[in-house]
Amino acid sequence: MRQATRTYDTLHMGRSSIDLYSNDIGSPFVDIRSFAAYVGGSPTNISVGGRRLGLKTALLTGLGQDPVGDFILKFLQAEGVETQFICRKPGNRSSAVVLGIEPPDSFPLVYYRDNCADIALTIDDVLKAPVSESRVFQFAGTNLSLEPSRSATLFAAELARQAGTKVVLDIDFRPDQWHDPRAFGVAVRSALRLADVVIGTEDEINAAMLTDVSHIEMTDSVSDTQVRGDVDQAIRKMLSMGPEALLQKKGSDGVCVHLVDDEGRIERIDAPGFPVEVTNILGAGDAFAAGFLYGYVNDLGWYKSARIGNACGAIVVTKHGCANFMPTYEEMLAFVTDYGGLE
Repeated sequence: MRQATRTYDTLHMGRSSIDLYSNDIGSPFVDIRSFAAYVGGSPTNISVGGRRLGLKTALLTGLGQDPVGDFILKFLQAEGVETQFICRKPGNRSSAVVLGIEPPDSFPLVYYRDNCADIALTIDDVLKAPVSESRVFQFAGTNLSLEPSRSATLFAAELARQAGTKVVLDIDFRPDQWHDPRAFGVAVRSALRLADVVIGTEDEINAAMLTDVSHIEMTDSVSDTQVRGDVDQAIRKMLSMGPEALLQKKGSDGVCVHLVDDEGRIERIDAPGFPVEVTNILGAGDAFAAGFLYGYVNDLGWYKSARIGNACGAIVVTKHGCANFMPTYEEMLAFVTDYGGLE
């Protein structure tokens, strides 16, 4: 990714929260006795992960004028993430997440996002942010769930395209944040024309491209929601709508990078994962995105960038939380040494 010198490597826009993670790993949610407090929210996590790897990252999010907002801001400032574009929103609350941890496959999750500050981001907030001074603008699909954040995010992506800033969309399908799962697909598809790179799981890709709600099997747990469909067809359709690359996250199997060549054919690059024992899967995708963006910004190629992302994701799934446990570049390199490196 060759660009003129920019002030920031990456600008991230969207969710921020205080994350309360169960200390009683393996216990059913009703038996939890205590929680640990961390910082969370997908773009926020990615900004921290990128900063720890060595990128110069900035964050555009909204925080309430409340102690939770102070908690989040203090952590980000200590991490070295640029926080001057974070907006305090009087009348709105900083959001929260409560998580149970029952590995390997049960992670009951509850969002507290009523009247949350980050969804109150406006076009005026975007105009104060360094969209044109960043090499990459990254945002999450949840940004599009409500106004004014929806319009503000699409406006930021338009500004980015005009400025030659690469646009990276993390699909980030959170069913309980939408009044209708079909609306999620409509919103994400409206953003695809502005995206250079899209990141998502099979379920998220299907949810973004399908319009028939019968294909979406809703459950009480966000992490258990399944979206059926022909993912290969969905990938082809998504790439026909504008992005140059779609990164399909496949859990322990790693990532498949789908690219469109000059003749319109889809090329596939498989980047294997790193097998580890899972403690907590929440945040692994954000760690992947941070690692991938490090490689993407530094022109390391699709395969190596995805492998760095896979390594960061594998490290974080062995930890208790997400942003607080993002690896440094040196920690990532030490980790992959036991697996023969990144090649």
